[in-house]
Amino acid sequence: MDHHPQDRVFSSSDLENGDAKESLLTKEQSWSVIKSPESLSSSIMRKKSDPVLISTVRFQSFRHFLANIQQVILGTKLAVLFPSVPLAILADFYKFGRAWIFALSLLGLTPLAERVSFLTEQIAYYTGPTVGGLLNATCGNATEMIIALFALHQNKIHVLKLSLLGSILSNLLLVLGTSLLFGGLANLKREQRYDRKQTDVYSLLLLLGLLCYMFPLTLRYLMGEDATTANHTLELSRVSSTAMLISYFAYIFFQLKTSKQLFESKKEDVVVEEEEEEEEEEKAVIGFWSAFTWLVGMTVVIAILSEYVVGTIEDASNSWGISVSFISIILLPIVGNAAEHAGSVIFAYKNKLDISMGVALGSAVQISMFVVPSCVVIAWIMHIHMDLDFNLLETVSLAFSIIIAAFALQDGTSHYMKGTVLFLSYVIIAACFLVHKALPNQMTVSKRFTGLFAA
Repeated sequence: MDHHPQDRVFSSSDLENGDAKESLLTKEQSWSVIKSPESLSSSIMRKKSDPVLISTVRFQSFRHFLANIQQVILGTKLAVLFPSVPLAILADFYKFGRAWIFALSLLGLTPLAERVSFLTEQIAYYTGPTVGGLLNATCGNATEMIIALFALHQNKIHVLKLSLLGSILSNLLLVLGTSLLFGGLANLKREQRYDRKQTDVYSLLLLLGLLCYMFPLTLRYLMGEDATTANHTLELSRVSSTAMLISYFAYIFFQLKTSKQLFESKKEDVVVEEEEEEEEEEKAVIGFWSAFTWLVGMTVVIAILSEYVVGTIEDASNSWGISVSFISIILLPIVGNAAEHAGSVIFAYKNKLDISMGVALGSAVQISMFVVPSCVVIAWIMHIHMDLDFNLLETVSLAFSIIIAAFALQDGTSHYMKGTVLFLSYVIIAACFLVHKALPNQMTVSKRFTGLFAA
């Protein structure tokens, strides 16, 4: 079936609601919107809505409101987790156990993160591919960014660093590993291939980020633990963060402008194929201002739940007998990005590895090269001491994860053995942080390494 912009037909519900004028996009604009890998992955969690019952509602404004509720709240397979949001707020209001507040808030963030991806995609239909790409590049990990900002505001720098590190490790080893594992098992009789040109760009950016993370740690161990070293480490981290942000924006320009075809060719094929399978044409299902309003509202709710998560993480750690390191590095990323993780695995199962690579590696790059250095710059503005020194265990885990992933992706082919190695690497790192009950004594570790280098 051939799809052309002029053949687009909007449903009666689109024309009846208050955003009818907004829904009538220009032909070129509506057809030029290409989904990002994260949006394509999150779309797996979405479900079709039935407008029949809503069309029987008498009042137009109320019908419009119900249509938005159906698309935004009930239009996801994760809608069953939405009750966790009011329950978390009630638990905080009535002073329930703080471990319960943490657990409910964490569960409530899961569908909210997927809905933010959906809403940015809806806005992208009206803004065009360039602005839409920038939205996906900046809002793709909005949940992690908001949690990081609240941790920064409460001066819980260790929680901030661990949670962001956990997101990188989760995408590189858990998401990519399970995707390659299940994709390989489902496609044993045919070779799985992906575009090496994309993965090479991702690998280079991750290695550049690793360079920026290793030097502050190395500087502290070489120069010793004192105020002068701390100042030099902080200055180096700020310079490195600036360089990382420049490289990230250069990557965005590279992706959206100069090498656009490199990142979009495979996605276009997938979009067309999905349309043919589902006999459903690509179009916005809610208006621009409706999507923008919902996006602002959900961002506020994510901010509230993020504050609960950051404020109760130590209490949950004490109550469950699990270290803050394990909760921050393992639990937060797994629950927060569950929708994208599931979508990545499903696309690999369908032998669409380029999408899975875009989800896993793209998110890792976004956290490493945008979210982390942004937090350093914001902390700099707020006069808060935050550097890129992630401590020895965390930095070693990051280094080996990037190196293992880069080696696994160097030949452009995949099989389940690669996924097995990546997944088991994540299990080993998770076990390490599980037995790591408390943050290490940095002074003792520093003295040992200083003596080692001196000897």
